[in-house]
Amino acid sequence: MMPADTQIWLIIILLGIGTFLVRFSFLGLIGNRQLPDWVLRHLRYVSVAVMPGIVAPLVLWPEATNGELDPARLGAACAALLAGLVTRSVIWAVIAGGCTLYGLLYLLG
Repeated sequence: MMPADTQIWLIIILLGIGTFLVRFSFLGLIGNRQLPDWVLRHLRYVSVAVMPGIVAPLVLWPEATNGELDPARLGAACAALLAGLVTRSVIWAVIAGGCTLYGLLYLLG
């Protein structure tokens, strides 16, 4: 059963308001105030904690292979990790991972 157009728009609007309120609670209310050092220390690790959560499922259970482990994606993840450790640069890690992925996909078929 398909929801009516009004239901879809209501859901979109409510999600937009919810997203705005979550962001406003942090950015708007805290705004120009100085955050405590312990909060700033923890915020530095947010991206480091989020990236593996985004990347790991794409490497270990890729949709392109119906959830089966793929040597091309695993090799690309290893190349990106190695490039990131050696260069300390996100850009070079992304480039190494992307080139390795497309290269291995081409070579392995």
